[in-house]
Amino acid sequence: LTSFKIIFFMKTEEFNYHLPEELIANYPLENRANSKLLVFENNIEHKKFYEIQNYFEADDLLILNETSVIPARIFGKKETGGQVEIFLERILDDKKILVQIGSSRSPKTGSVIIVNDNKLTVEGRQGSFYILKLDQEPLDFFNEYGHVPLPPYIKRADEELDKSRYATVYENKNFQDSVAAPTAGLHFTSDLLDIIKNAGVEILKVNLSVGAGTFQPVKAENIKDHKIHSEYAHVSDYVVSKILDAKTKGKKVTAVGTTVTRALESAFFNRNPSEFKGYTELYITPGFSFKAIDRLITNFHLPKSSLLMLVAAFVGMEEMKDLYNHAVENRYRFLSYGDAMMVNKKNV
Repeated sequence: LTSFKIIFFMKTEEFNYHLPEELIANYPLENRANSKLLVFENNIEHKKFYEIQNYFEADDLLILNETSVIPARIFGKKETGGQVEIFLERILDDKKILVQIGSSRSPKTGSVIIVNDNKLTVEGRQGSFYILKLDQEPLDFFNEYGHVPLPPYIKRADEELDKSRYATVYENKNFQDSVAAPTAGLHFTSDLLDIIKNAGVEILKVNLSVGAGTFQPVKAENIKDHKIHSEYAHVSDYVVSKILDAKTKGKKVTAVGTTVTRALESAFFNRNPSEFKGYTELYITPGFSFKAIDRLITNFHLPKSSLLMLVAAFVGMEEMKDLYNHAVENRYRFLSYGDAMMVNKKNV
């Protein structure tokens, strides 16, 4: 496990804001690229997402997270008949999985959970998570019985449309390893990516396995006391070399989402940037020195979340507050199925 942490003394409450419930998007728009886009370069502009093509120049880099989402929510029952909801956190070795379990009473070690005649044995606990043992390959099991893992703030059951819309158009099923979507990428269509590519922009891909910890609120009074979730990331030497080359040419490196940002900045954290392959606990808060990316495309995040702290670190604390006030006032749609923003790195 590779562990990075930025220590900075700030009150978590400074990252709070009022999010009207009606601004939380429960469904995606019919057309991905018709989302609104709040652009902040020298000033604030209100655009449609498909207009993002106008902000790139030849030889710029656009970097995507090609991870694919596992149908990570399973419903079952205890042998005693009680209902159980299982939410996957991570697939372990030897047909074991690390999960959250929702039930009226916590299951005991050695007890069995039944899902469509399949028996899952509770082998123990790891913090707030449970370790379950299956009798088949976990990914096959979830693909057969799982539901789309919509975030907890979407107050509805998953539907057929979510199978395609809670996924990017560029997902790589060989990297089906996330339990939440890299949502900044949900706005891109294949046509829009082709337009950007044909303008001379190089589109690169990394992989970061998004964990359920991405939704974990920061509960500590000081942000320095929060234990950040770890996620598996892979940034190749090729991507690192392309970024270094772009910087020597004065070209912009644009990350699509906080997941790409976390992966790239992990690769560039040390003095000599190189391939990164492993678990990252990089905690990006105000005061962090960004070395990889120049521009960030991201959705609007929950109050007091580590993702909001990352945005504040990138664009500036007061600028972040101003942008979010603008978004609320202009009725932008928030969170996973919501609208997007594109911001430049604050010049320090």
